Amino acid sequence: MDVDQLIAFDRIVREGSFSRAAWELHIAQPTISARIQALEQEVGGPLFTRGNRRISLTALGASFLPYARRAIDVLAEGAAAAREAQDGQRGRLTIGVLGSLAGCPLAPALAQFQRSHPRVECYVRAGSHQRMVELLCDGVVELGLIAWPCIDPLSVELTPLLKLSEPVVLIVPARHPLAQQHSVTQQDVADQAAPLLLVRWWQSTHAGVARIAARAQSVANVPPETARQMLLEGVGVGFFTRTQLADALAAGQVREVPIADMLPITRESALVRLARQKQVSIVGSQFIAELREVAARSSLLSEATR
Repeated sequence: MDVDQLIAFDRIVREGSFSRAAWELHIAQPTISARIQALEQEVGGPLFTRGNRRISLTALGASFLPYARRAIDVLAEGAAAAREAQDGQRGRLTIGVLGSLAGCPLAPALAQFQRSHPRVECYVRAGSHQRMVELLCDGVVELGLIAWPCIDPLSVELTPLLKLSEPVVLIVPARHPLAQQHSVTQQDVADQAAPLLLVRWWQSTHAGVARIAARAQSVANVPPETARQMLLEGVGVGFFTRTQLADALAAGQVREVPIADMLPITRESALVRLARQKQVSIVGSQFIAELREVAARSSLLSEATR
């Protein structure tokens, strides 16, 4: 039993004639008759009764028809899905992302991608840096958005596909004493933080931030989202990426305060794949293009990638 036999059967039913069905399918009448004979052998009996130039379905044919049409529809859907997979309109996008990168830039890029690829299934897992590397190694995810360069103890070879860079700045509540100053020193931050919200935007704490933490009277070592909420409650000060608090900065709830005696700090990250993976899937490549566009629009694209 093959699809040509099923299509011939369905067309004869629709046209009410072997000859008209053959005409519509652009095949010879002996060919369509041979297909029906082969199909009848498969199902175990005649599908049509013939008489007075008219044909009608047998009881066997009538019971088989809905299944034949269902099979034709499924095969047509499968062929369409295969074509869409070839141009990236179907498929599965799998990404592992460091928790602190799951909001921006991943979320805007993923939203933009889903709008243009609604039939693509997206599978995203967030967690620690080591966990993301493990997911890449195990083949659970194709792409990883992680801190860069990678100093993971697993020592796997990763290939960066897109490098991102984002400033990390001192953010304080609007009513905090440090918010009243145009610039401060590292010692000012250590003395007045109460507490210093120590957030790891890197695989290990930045040396400059670590020096301030070592002198601070109190330190709260917390995840980024916890630190963000504490800051919005008016408790503590900390080093954040601007995107993490963009809405609060715009609303005046918090302020960015320059540190006069400290060089600029950035959080470097990259979208990566395993080096042994020779190429990225079609949907993966299309997502990379979306992420590049979002990162460029937000001035997050590293100079090394442009």
